[in-house]
Amino acid sequence: MQIHISVHDGIPIYLQIVNQIKYLVASDRLKDGEQLPPVRKLAEQLLVNPNTVARAYRQLEQANILTTRQGAGVFISGGGSPLARREKNRIVCERIDMLLAEARQMNFGLDEVIELLRLRSNRMNNTL
Repeated sequence: MQIHISVHDGIPIYLQIVNQIKYLVASDRLKDGEQLPPVRKLAEQLLVNPNTVARAYRQLEQANILTTRQGAGVFISGGGSPLARREKNRIVCERIDMLLAEARQMNFGLDEVIELLRLRSNRMNNTL
Protein backbone atom coordinates (compact mmCIF):
# COMPACT_ATOMS: atom_id res chain seq x y z
CA MET A 1 0.00 0.00 0.00
CA GLN A 2 1.55 3.26 -1.14
CA ILE A 3 0.49 6.41 0.71
CA HIS A 4 2.28 9.69 0.16
CA ILE A 5 2.05 12.48 2.70
CA SER A 6 2.65 16.14 1.90
CA VAL A 7 3.19 18.59 4.72
CA HIS A 8 3.01 21.49 2.26
CA ASP A 9 -0.49 21.19 0.78
CA GLY A 10 -2.46 22.38 3.81
CA ILE A 11 -4.57 19.21 4.11
CA PRO A 12 -4.37 17.55 7.54
CA ILE A 13 -2.26 14.40 7.43
CA TYR A 14 -5.03 12.16 8.76
CA LEU A 15 -7.30 13.36 5.91
CA GLN A 16 -4.57 12.64 3.37
CA ILE A 17 -4.43 9.08 4.70
CA VAL A 18 -8.24 8.78 4.66
CA ASN A 19 -8.54 10.13 1.11
CA GLN A 20 -5.76 7.95 -0.25
CA ILE A 21 -7.16 4.78 1.32
CA LYS A 22 -10.61 5.66 -0.08
CA TYR A 23 -9.03 6.10 -3.51
CA LEU A 24 -7.16 2.79 -3.23
CA VAL A 25 -10.40 1.01 -2.28
CA ALA A 26 -12.43 2.72 -5.02
CA SER A 27 -9.83 1.83 -7.64
CA ASP A 28 -9.68 -1.80 -6.43
CA ARG A 29 -6.01 -1.50 -5.49
CA LEU A 30 -7.10 -2.51 -2.00
CA LYS A 31 -9.46 -5.49 -2.08
CA ASP A 32 -12.18 -6.58 0.34
CA GLY A 33 -10.63 -8.46 3.23
CA GLU A 34 -7.11 -7.17 2.58
CA GLN A 35 -5.17 -6.40 5.75
CA LEU A 36 -3.72 -2.94 6.32
CA PRO A 37 -0.52 -2.28 8.24
CA PRO A 38 -0.90 -1.85 11.99
CA VAL A 39 -1.17 1.74 13.20
CA ARG A 40 2.37 1.89 14.54
CA LYS A 41 3.93 0.34 11.45
CA LEU A 42 2.13 2.70 9.05
CA ALA A 43 3.02 5.65 11.29
CA GLU A 44 6.69 4.64 11.13
CA GLN A 45 6.55 4.29 7.34
CA LEU A 46 4.92 7.70 6.93
CA LEU A 47 6.99 9.34 9.66
CA VAL A 48 3.87 10.58 11.46
CA ASN A 49 2.45 10.27 14.95
CA PRO A 50 0.60 6.96 15.54
CA ASN A 51 -2.41 8.97 16.78
CA THR A 52 -2.70 10.47 13.28
CA VAL A 53 -2.96 7.03 11.68
CA ALA A 54 -5.33 5.84 14.40
CA ARG A 55 -7.59 8.84 13.73
CA ALA A 56 -7.62 8.05 9.99
CA TYR A 57 -8.40 4.38 10.64
CA ARG A 58 -11.23 5.35 13.04
CA GLN A 59 -12.78 7.65 10.45
CA LEU A 60 -12.54 4.95 7.78
CA GLU A 61 -14.07 2.42 10.17
CA GLN A 62 -16.98 4.78 10.87
CA ALA A 63 -17.52 5.00 7.10
CA ASN A 64 -17.60 1.15 6.92
CA ILE A 65 -14.51 1.07 4.73
CA LEU A 66 -12.33 -0.61 7.35
CA THR A 67 -13.07 -3.13 10.03
CA THR A 68 -10.96 -3.99 13.07
CA ARG A 69 -10.74 -7.58 14.22
CA GLN A 70 -9.53 -7.88 17.79
CA GLY A 71 -6.12 -9.51 17.85
CA ALA A 72 -6.02 -9.87 14.06
CA GLY A 73 -5.67 -6.30 12.75
CA VAL A 74 -7.35 -3.83 10.43
CA PHE A 75 -8.94 -4.99 7.18
CA ILE A 76 -10.83 -3.58 4.22
CA SER A 77 -14.50 -4.25 4.98
CA GLY A 78 -15.95 -7.25 3.20
CA GLY A 79 -18.97 -7.07 0.96
CA GLY A 80 -17.86 -4.00 -0.91
CA SER A 81 -17.66 -0.53 0.41
CA PRO A 82 -20.81 1.55 -0.02
CA LEU A 83 -18.41 4.40 -0.63
CA ALA A 84 -16.56 2.79 -3.53
CA ARG A 85 -19.04 3.74 -6.26
CA ARG A 86 -19.49 7.25 -4.87
CA GLU A 87 -15.73 7.71 -4.62
CA LYS A 88 -15.21 6.50 -8.21
CA ASN A 89 -17.85 8.97 -9.39
CA ARG A 90 -16.21 11.77 -7.42
CA ILE A 91 -12.80 11.07 -8.92
CA VAL A 92 -14.09 10.88 -12.49
CA CYS A 93 -16.21 14.02 -12.02
CA GLU A 94 -13.18 15.96 -10.79
CA ARG A 95 -11.26 14.92 -13.89
CA ILE A 96 -14.20 15.77 -16.16
CA ASP A 97 -14.45 19.21 -14.54
CA MET A 98 -10.74 19.82 -15.22
CA LEU A 99 -11.13 18.64 -18.83
CA LEU A 100 -14.15 20.87 -19.43
CA ALA A 101 -12.42 23.89 -17.88
CA GLU A 102 -9.36 23.39 -20.10
CA ALA A 103 -11.51 22.78 -23.18
CA ARG A 104 -13.45 25.99 -22.49
CA GLN A 105 -10.18 27.93 -22.17
CA MET A 106 -9.14 26.58 -25.58
CA ASN A 107 -12.53 27.41 -27.13
CA PHE A 108 -13.65 23.81 -27.62
CA GLY A 109 -17.40 23.30 -27.55
CA LEU A 110 -19.07 20.45 -25.69
CA ASP A 111 -19.82 18.58 -28.94
CA GLU A 112 -16.14 18.76 -29.92
CA VAL A 113 -15.06 17.44 -26.53
CA ILE A 114 -17.56 14.58 -26.73
CA GLU A 115 -16.34 13.67 -30.22
CA LEU A 116 -12.73 13.71 -29.03
CA LEU A 117 -13.69 11.48 -26.10
CA ARG A 118 -15.34 9.03 -28.49
CA LEU A 119 -12.27 8.97 -30.74
CA ARG A 120 -9.90 8.47 -27.81
CA SER A 121 -12.11 5.77 -26.33
CA ASN A 122 -12.23 3.91 -29.63
CA ARG A 123 -8.47 4.17 -29.97
CA MET A 124 -7.97 2.83 -26.44
CA ASN A 125 -10.39 -0.04 -27.04
CA ASN A 126 -8.53 -1.00 -30.20
CA THR A 127 -5.16 -1.10 -28.43
CA LEU A 128 -6.39 -3.26 -25.53
